[in-house]
Amino acid sequence: MNFPAELAAQAVQLSIAAVERDTGIGKDTLRIWERRYGFPNPGRDAFGERTYPTAQVEKLRLIKRLMDQGQRPGRVVPLASEDLQSLSQNLATTRQQVTPPESESPHAQVARYLQLIRDHDTDGLRAQLHLAWTELGLEAFVMQVVAPVTAAVGDAWVRGQMEVFEEHFYTESVSALLRHAMDSLPQAQATNSPRVMLTTFAQEPHGLGLLMAQSLLALQGAHCVWLGTQMPIHDIAKAAAAHSAQVVALSFSAIMNPKQVVNGLNELCLLLPPATEVWAGGQNTALRRLQLSRVVCVQGLGDVAAQVQRWRAEHAN
Repeated sequence: MNFPAELAAQAVQLSIAAVERDTGIGKDTLRIWERRYGFPNPGRDAFGERTYPTAQVEKLRLIKRLMDQGQRPGRVVPLASEDLQSLSQNLATTRQQVTPPESESPHAQVARYLQLIRDHDTDGLRAQLHLAWTELGLEAFVMQVVAPVTAAVGDAWVRGQMEVFEEHFYTESVSALLRHAMDSLPQAQATNSPRVMLTTFAQEPHGLGLLMAQSLLALQGAHCVWLGTQMPIHDIAKAAAAHSAQVVALSFSAIMNPKQVVNGLNELCLLLPPATEVWAGGQNTALRRLQLSRVVCVQGLGDVAAQVQRWRAEHAN
């Protein structure tokens, strides 16, 4: 007997583990959505375990794609499949409108972002950032887009070509996207990876460079603990002990007094256990001539993965 296609689709039931593998949405998230939004709405097998029909799995795939483009679960999960398809098509149209020419040079790309910031085009800037992230992936997005644009924004601010509020607008837009991108990564950390605590000294207000480093650390499977910026040195040491940090990662911009950088790192090393490494990165001139045995100078974002691999090799069982 031949069953209609719809009945055949309904007859196929996937376990929650299979749905997690198929969609990239974690089991805990599926259960939370079920309670909070009433979707998905699984059945139960003979053992009482959740089972999901293929129609619901297809909808979950579409929801995941929309979330990867920056949509919030609270907006998309309750929508009907037809509305999700319509939203996806609208976003695709927007992507086509903001897609830069393939021949665009890196300089032109940076200039385009700077113009969006100066035009105070909130939607345009966020659309371009989301597009770049979804097209390139997190690592290339950080290295090829965020790093050069951030450097250009900092240079424009120093030259008086950008207002403070414009720099803050850019920083918050990028920071929000990076956090969302990291939240979208698989939750399980790689084995034999460092537990890294990230922060800055009390005199250092800039944290975007550190957030970029955290993104690359997360891609390497490191367990990251973000404390934010401007932490007193004694509190950094206390937090490292409380979180059992194996690495304390710090960022130093050019605005910090180099003497404060060196003295602060010396003091922190005395407060931390001998086994805890200190990784220091950024544009501060003190890092170019720093000679502290306990401090690893990270030579730019491209060095993050290498430092994780070094740490793994030195701590292999």
